[in-house]
Amino acid sequence: MQGLTNLPGRPLPQPPGCRVVIDVRPLQEPERTPITAAYLERLLDAYAARPLAGESFVVLLRTGRDDPADALERRGLAVVGRRRLPPTARLLRSGGLTVDSFMLRGAEVGTARDLDEAGAAGAIYHTAGGAVPLGSRLPVVATLLDLAPWELPEVYARSAAARFGHRLRARVLRDAARLIVTSRATGESARRRIHILPERIVVVPLAADAVFRPDAADAQRLAAIRARFELPERYLVFAGRYDARKDLGTLFAALAGLREEGRPRPSRRAAAAGQGGDVAAVDPWPPLVVLAGAAGADETDAAALGRAAERHGVADLVRLTPRLSSAELAVLQAGARAFVFPCISEGTGLAALEALACGVPVVASKTGPLPEIVGTAGIIVEPRDDGRLAQALRAVWSEGRIHEQLRRAAQARAGGPPRTWHDVALETRAVYAEAAVSAAKPGSSSPR
Repeated sequence: MQGLTNLPGRPLPQPPGCRVVIDVRPLQEPERTPITAAYLERLLDAYAARPLAGESFVVLLRTGRDDPADALERRGLAVVGRRRLPPTARLLRSGGLTVDSFMLRGAEVGTARDLDEAGAAGAIYHTAGGAVPLGSRLPVVATLLDLAPWELPEVYARSAAARFGHRLRARVLRDAARLIVTSRATGESARRRIHILPERIVVVPLAADAVFRPDAADAQRLAAIRARFELPERYLVFAGRYDARKDLGTLFAALAGLREEGRPRPSRRAAAAGQGGDVAAVDPWPPLVVLAGAAGADETDAAALGRAAERHGVADLVRLTPRLSSAELAVLQAGARAFVFPCISEGTGLAALEALACGVPVVASKTGPLPEIVGTAGIIVEPRDDGRLAQALRAVWSEGRIHEQLRRAAQARAGGPPRTWHDVALETRAVYAEAAVSAAKPGSSSPR
């Protein structure tokens, strides 16, 4: 994309520290926005681990919830202020996004005082959540982790209030000094759908947490997690919350199709291993899929998933787990035959990154950043195509040449130089510094 800035692979100097006003409310309710919460937690942890001279943070919090800034301060983050906001999204539902934009403008008042004494290069506002301040006095850096409101308006913008809120959000995103996206595909979609100027879009890919690695599934830990969820030796895994962005209905239809087709002819490897015994024990059929954390914290989601699986006749081929810690999820993924990630809309591809860091092949939809993330280490299929998805599942499940090639490619990816959250933090700080400098220029539309 012409004009789009791609930071990875470019030598970056240590940027000067800024005062950052940052909305950390997703950390207080991670069950509502798990991807945003994971992004903020890992980014702020990386900031705290390697603080910059002159860098400080003013955090925006929701009243009535635990304050995550206390733990961040103990880890080394320089928190110099707190602003508390009422729970507008819960009280006003779809209208909360609009009210939030006005309240965030008021919450930033006074945050840029005493910058010279603090040695900061400037002040910026960083948001990764849904709401952004309207008419901010500070240059805004927004991280776009989700395009579903614009890709699936029939789901996420059904009411007049929701449509107005997303139009307002799009306007503020267009006015932002910089828009951080996690892939070139997401940047291109933002340019087309929200009409962001390409020169304001910066690609800062995410990174897998350090716990996601090929040796995460040592024999003892893997045996424990298989016993906990009554899993066989061979299984596929999906990770993520069940919502309209995911294409789990197509996954269930694909499993039903595989059951109807019947067991494929065993590969020579499976046949050889089954001599004198049962080939099905070596190459069980149909595939079983673990939906890790798909039900989230809401029992109604678990019930809806169960009903959907039953309608397709594959309830016995699905295992639901509660939300898992990163360490538990890493064990589950590293021990899987493959990672399956059917989506209709996807903004980050973080789940696929984590699976690849474990050396596991990925079957994913041709959506957002997933094709460029997966590359040769998996199979990409069109969304809502259960026939193609069934073929891909058959390929990664069987003992054949395709799975072996994908496994080697995934393990080669996992064995290469890892991208870390310190890399993400360095590149994000560079965006802060650039936004602060551009806002200080005469005639800038984003005043300091």
